[in-house]
Amino acid sequence: MSYGISIYFGLDNTKQENIKLLKDAHELGFTRIFTSLHIPEANYSILKTEAREFFNLAKKYNMDIISDISPNTFKFLDLNDMDLKGLCDIGVKTIRIDFGYTAEKISKMSKNPYGIKVQLNASTITKEFFENLDRYSPNYKNMDALHNFYPRVGTGISEECMKEKNTILSKRGIKASAFVGSNNRKRGPLYDGLPSLEAHRGIEVREAANHLFALGNKSIFIGDSLPGKKELEDLSRLNPDAVELFIELKECDNVTLRLLTETYTQREDEARDAIRASESRLLLNGEKIKALNTVDKNYGDIIIDNEKYMRYMGELQILKGSQKSDYRTNVVASVLQKHIYLLKYITGGKKFYFKIVNN
Repeated sequence: MSYGISIYFGLDNTKQENIKLLKDAHELGFTRIFTSLHIPEANYSILKTEAREFFNLAKKYNMDIISDISPNTFKFLDLNDMDLKGLCDIGVKTIRIDFGYTAEKISKMSKNPYGIKVQLNASTITKEFFENLDRYSPNYKNMDALHNFYPRVGTGISEECMKEKNTILSKRGIKASAFVGSNNRKRGPLYDGLPSLEAHRGIEVREAANHLFALGNKSIFIGDSLPGKKELEDLSRLNPDAVELFIELKECDNVTLRLLTETYTQREDEARDAIRASESRLLLNGEKIKALNTVDKNYGDIIIDNEKYMRYMGELQILKGSQKSDYRTNVVASVLQKHIYLLKYITGGKKFYFKIVNN
C-alpha cells in the first residue's frame, strides 16, 4: 500500500513548486511519483532541463519514479531504445507501458536485471491481452498496474469497469492503483481534474481515495499538478487496509466512545442483517455498558449491545436494514448518508473504522 503524487515538467508548475511538492510529499510518507514525458502541451525545452534534476533529487529520497514510456521517450532522454539501465541510472524505478510495445517486448522488460518494475495500463487490459502475454512467460511478480486518469469531463471509467479490470489483474497477482483529482490546482490544458473514476471528478481527495481503497486498489496517486497541503495530509492519514466511515454520534457514554475509536474486522460468517465487528466484545476490558437510547433503528445505524444482552454485551454492528427498538441494544451513531454506499464493500474479513464528525 502506498501513496503517490504526479509531476508534469514544462506545464503549470514552476521548478520550485515541483521541488516543494516533492519535499512535502516525502515528509508525509509518500513513496511514489508518476510523471509523463510525452504530453503534447508541455514545453519540451523546460521539460528536458528540469526532469533530470528532479529525478536526481527524488532518487536521493528513494522515491519510486514511474515514467510512462514509448519509443520516443528514450530518444527524448538521449538513450537508446529499450535502454532500461539508462533509465535506472537517472532514477526511474517503474516504467508504465502506454503504447508502442508488443507482448514479447513487455515480457522481456519484466525480466530485466536492473530492478525496474513494469507497470501496465490497468484501464485497458483485457483477458485476451494476458492470454497473449502468457505465451512469452513474463515475470508477473515484477509487474503492477495503474489505471488511467481522464482530463475530459464524462470520459472517466465506471466503478463496474474498474472492478472488472482489477479482478482480471488479481488473478495474476498484479496489484492495481488509480488516480484521484485535486481541487487545489488542476492540471492544464482543460483544468477539469484528473481522476480515474468519473464519479470522483470534483470530490475531495480523502473521500475518493477511501472509495478506491475499498475497491481493492493498493496505491493512490493524486493526478493533478499541485495538490494542497491538506489534501496530501488527508491522503497520508487514510488507513489503506480498511474502509473509513464518517459517522454522526447519537447518545453514548465514555465506554462506547472508546469502542468507536477502534478498527474492526467484519466477521467471515457474514450476518444477513448487519455488519458484525469481530473484536468489539473482546475490547470491553471488564467495563459495563448501560442501557441508553434503545430506540428504533435504521439502515446505517451503529448499535452496541448493552449489559442486558448478557454475553453479547459490547457487540458492535452496522445495520443493513431497519429494526424495531430493543431494550438490550443501544443506538450510538449513524453512518453519514454520503458514506452509506461504502457498506457494500465491507465483506467478510474486511476492516473498517470510524471518523466522528460532530464531536
